[in-house]
Amino acid sequence: MRPAMVHWWKHGRHGSHHGAYAGCGPVVSMERRESYGAGEEFQAAFGGGAFGVRRPLRFLAFRLGLDESQVAELAKILDELKTERAQAAVDDRRALTAFAEAVQGDSFDDGKAKAAASLRVKSGENLQAAVSRAMSRMHAVLNADQRAKLAHLIRTGSLLI
Repeated sequence: MRPAMVHWWKHGRHGSHHGAYAGCGPVVSMERRESYGAGEEFQAAFGGGAFGVRRPLRFLAFRLGLDESQVAELAKILDELKTERAQAAVDDRRALTAFAEAVQGDSFDDGKAKAAASLRVKSGENLQAAVSRAMSRMHAVLNADQRAKLAHLIRTGSLLI
């Protein structure tokens, strides 16, 4: 479904007129619109978020012509990759905090700085290993034609891994 259609579906079909003045249309309370799923629960349940699994999965299913079993397996792969990326983001924030603590004191704390640097390196290695595992698993799921299309998407930058 196109983004404009989602907006229309959420807001337009209820008869509400955004920006309308008094007397220009039916009055619709905020409670009524929220009951149709425009809230955070709706977004969380149906893949709303910065890097979700649903959008890349739909893109790959469409571009590669995946069948149902392939879509299910790719959903698992992308979910594990999403989890690993989230962990890398947490590790990066921890490393930044450790760097800040190393600089904050009267004297530079070399031990905290080294620990933060090693945390960043370890996190990067874990993420690299997760991407490699994901690519290997994707290779096993796809047929030769689909692998060629995937390679083209990666080469052209249409898909970022």
